[in-house]
Amino acid sequence: MSIEETAPTEPPVAVQDGVLRVRVAAPGSGSVLDGHAMDDGARALESLDASVGAILLVGGATNFCGGGDVAAFHAAPERGVFVHQLADRFHRFVRALAAAPVPVVAGVPGWAAGAGMSLVCHTDIAIGGRSTKLRPAYPALGFTPDGGLTWALPRIVGVRRARDILLTDAVLGSDEANRLGLLTRLVGDDVIVSEAERLARTLAAGPTATVRRTKELLLASAGASLDEQLDAETAAITASADSPDGIEGVDAFVEKRRPSFGR
Repeated sequence: MSIEETAPTEPPVAVQDGVLRVRVAAPGSGSVLDGHAMDDGARALESLDASVGAILLVGGATNFCGGGDVAAFHAAPERGVFVHQLADRFHRFVRALAAAPVPVVAGVPGWAAGAGMSLVCHTDIAIGGRSTKLRPAYPALGFTPDGGLTWALPRIVGVRRARDILLTDAVLGSDEANRLGLLTRLVGDDVIVSEAERLARTLAAGPTATVRRTKELLLASAGASLDEQLDAETAAITASADSPDGIEGVDAFVEKRRPSFGR
């Protein structure tokens, strides 16, 4: 993993229609991971407020994110120090993304390699197309993975399959990535990003308090027993029943109308 340091021509992080949009690849960089997006994105995620109902990750025009700027590694006088600093910045963003209390959606055209593949693994919904390919890419540089790839990938595809993918630097096409759960939806290549944007806006316009409670349950489930999770679900659904979203949802169902959820 390396981070492109060229200043972007537009802000890499913005909020619109209740969606926090993070462009993870630096423009004009060949889809290199954008350091400004990692820094600004981490700050935005760490201070997320109730007005944000979804997070959208997008990349370059033809590739989601091809990983790091290898030339920057080559030019660094002290490569270990350089990589350590970059990993710290990247991992601050990954930590905040993985803990996000709202759905994380990604539009993944073309390559998601190295850091790009790591980011895909931390989304809730990843939309790809026939052009989409995922690859760890670290072994080709003689590097070990970062971005939580060795943590997230086994949880998605299983331990044995993750070992195969990471140790052999496997290239995964869209069909296989979808079958394994790395991509959750496949659409036409020309609508990957627009579909991800549409879905993020739809989530942000829905019962956001309910979605936040559901995301909280999902995040807690990894370290909870069944008994603990059942207790947490009881508390959450009880709170939901008395919430504005729950009241509106039930009333709308009985009255046979579309619910009008507010934030």
